[in-house]
Amino acid sequence: MSRYYRNTFSGFGPGGISPVVKTLIIICSTTFLLQIFDGIAGGATFTSKFGLVPYQVTHRFYLWQLVTYIFLHGGFLHILFNMLGLWMFGTDLERLWGSRAFTKFFFICGIGAAITSVIVSPYSPIPIIGASGAIFGLLLAYGVLFPNRIIYLYMIIPIQAKWFVIIMGAITFLSSMSATGSGVAYIAHLGGMLFGFIYLKGARFFFDFRGWYQRWQHKRLRRKFEVYYNERRRDEDQEKRHRWRN
Repeated sequence: MSRYYRNTFSGFGPGGISPVVKTLIIICSTTFLLQIFDGIAGGATFTSKFGLVPYQVTHRFYLWQLVTYIFLHGGFLHILFNMLGLWMFGTDLERLWGSRAFTKFFFICGIGAAITSVIVSPYSPIPIIGASGAIFGLLLAYGVLFPNRIIYLYMIIPIQAKWFVIIMGAITFLSSMSATGSGVAYIAHLGGMLFGFIYLKGARFFFDFRGWYQRWQHKRLRRKFEVYYNERRRDEDQEKRHRWRN
């Protein structure tokens, strides 16, 4: 992830860092330490078995890699900026959505980024690791839900979240078009944003449809009640006229 900073650090605000974000940071940090020990031992077991290798997913059905690759990282700066992005953008989203919905969205973006990479390069033997795809999905959601929030790029340049998302998306897209070999990682970033966008739009459509259905049902019940009420009034009027004649 690029270096970006927000004007309000919600992690230090009331309530501190949100619980799922905290848990994800702990898991990623612990896994990174295990990677270091694995490297000292002279192996790359974690990367080869739990990193996302498209060829292994398509030909050996290592489907767990679609999830486990999220928690692995390639170096200190890699995990540092990913965890910074998770904290900065994820905390507000979790507080807005709740822990369950936030967790669901995080993994939808992460797994979506993995699926996109596998579809684009199904024969690639190059491992993909890192939570960047999921973080880019969070970044997109943050720009959609908090478009006018100010983000300080490199701690100097103030920019609104919506424009930051557009710029990051454009840079990532151009990088994926021009890069060779490692370009699949940029595809993962775009995949995370794409799946996040589709999910947000789909959720909005679902709630709009549910609201429309509830309004339609309310009108339908109201019409039924009006018909019943009118029939009841008509029967009462007929009964009164019958009694008056008798």
